[in-house]
Amino acid sequence: MTNNISFVVLLAVLVTACSNQPPKSGPVPDAKTIAMNSIIIDSHVDVPYRLENSPADISKPTETGDFDYPRAVSGGLNAPFMSIYTPAELEAAGQSREVADRLIDMVEGFVEQWPDKFAIARSPKELRRHFDAGIMSLPLGMENGSPIQGDLASLQYFYDRGIRYITPTHSLSNHISDSSYDTNRQWNGLSEFGTEVIREMNRLGIMVDVSHVSDDAFWQIMEIAAAPAIASHSSARHFTPGFERNMSDAMIVALAANGGVIQITFGSTFISAEAQQYSSARSKAGKLYAADHPDFSQADLYRKFPAIYEEEHGPLPYASVEDVIDHIDHVVSLTSIDHVGIGSDFEGVGDSLPVGLKDVAAYPSLIQGLLDRGYSEEDIQKILGENLLRVWQAAEDYAATTSNKT
Repeated sequence: MTNNISFVVLLAVLVTACSNQPPKSGPVPDAKTIAMNSIIIDSHVDVPYRLENSPADISKPTETGDFDYPRAVSGGLNAPFMSIYTPAELEAAGQSREVADRLIDMVEGFVEQWPDKFAIARSPKELRRHFDAGIMSLPLGMENGSPIQGDLASLQYFYDRGIRYITPTHSLSNHISDSSYDTNRQWNGLSEFGTEVIREMNRLGIMVDVSHVSDDAFWQIMEIAAAPAIASHSSARHFTPGFERNMSDAMIVALAANGGVIQITFGSTFISAEAQQYSSARSKAGKLYAADHPDFSQADLYRKFPAIYEEEHGPLPYASVEDVIDHIDHVVSLTSIDHVGIGSDFEGVGDSLPVGLKDVAAYPSLIQGLLDRGYSEEDIQKILGENLLRVWQAAEDYAATTSNKT
C-alpha cells in the first residue's frame, strides 16, 4: 500500500510540474512575414484630400506624403480606408456634398486607372476576395457627416457610393453632433436629426465612427447604437489627460461592451502628453497668426511652425513605436485583444508622426514591437484587421435584419 501511495504522489508531482511548464511553441514568426501574410486594415488614411490639394501619381513612388502604392505594398498594407474628408467650414458654404462626391470620384479613378492594383471594397467578403487576389482594397469612410446636409436619404446615396463608416462631425459642431474640438456645444451631444442619422446608419449597415464627437455625443451614441461602433482614429486619453479627442477608459470599456473597436491613431499629439504641449503651442500660434493674416491656412501652419518651435523650445517631441504600443496594451488591459486596431491618420497629421511610423511602409515596425511585447501572431492579426472586419460584418448582419432595408 505504501508503495502505491508513493507512486501516486510521485505521479501527481510530475503532472503538476509538467502543467507549470510554458507551452511548446513553433518558430518565432517574423514581423515582415506576418505583414505580408495578414490582412492589414488601416481605418483612416487621408489620401484623397492630400491629392485634392497636391495631385500625384500614387501608383508610383512619390516624393511627398505618407502613402503610395509601392510603399504600401512593402509595408504589407492591403486595405487602407480612404478618408472622404470635408473641412468643417464647408458646411456653412453648402459645399460639403460637392467635395465628398469629388473625392469619391477620385478613388473610383484610382481603380479605373490601375485595376491591377486597386479595387473598392464594399463588404468584408469583397475585401477578403481582393486580399486573396493580391489586389489592394480601398474601402471608403466619410470623415465629417456634413455632406448629409440634413437629408436622411443622403445616407442611402452615400452607401450606394461605397461609404461604409461615417464620422458624424469633425473639428466644429455641425447639424448632426457636437465636436470634441469645439467649445460650442449647441446640442449637448447629438442633435435630434443626429439621433435619426445613427439609427439610419445602423439600418443601412454603415458603421458609426465615434472619433471626433464630444463625450456627450459618444454616450448618446452608445445608448442608441443597435450595432457595434468604431473609433476610426482615436487613442487613449489615459496618456493625454484633458485631451477630449482621445477616449477615456470608461468610453473604451463602453465601446467594447457595445462590441466595437478603437483604432489607435499614430499622431504624436494623440500618443504623448509632451507632444500635446507642442500641439497646444501650434494651435495658439495659429490663432494669433490668423488674426493678422486673412489668407492663413492650416497647411501654412503645419509647414512653418516646426522651425519656430525648434528655435524656441528645441527638438520636436515625437512619440515612438513603443508609445503607440503602450496605447494598444492599455486597451487590451481594459477590455481584451478583440477591441483594438489601427487607424494611423496617415496624410492627416502632418509633421507629428512617431519615430519609426512615418509612412505606410512602417507596419512591420509596429508588428515587431508587438512581437517583442509577447503578442501572438493570432493576436497581432486581430489588431491588424480581423477586429475591424468583425465589427464591419456585425454592422452588415444587423442591417440584414431590418425589414425596410432597400
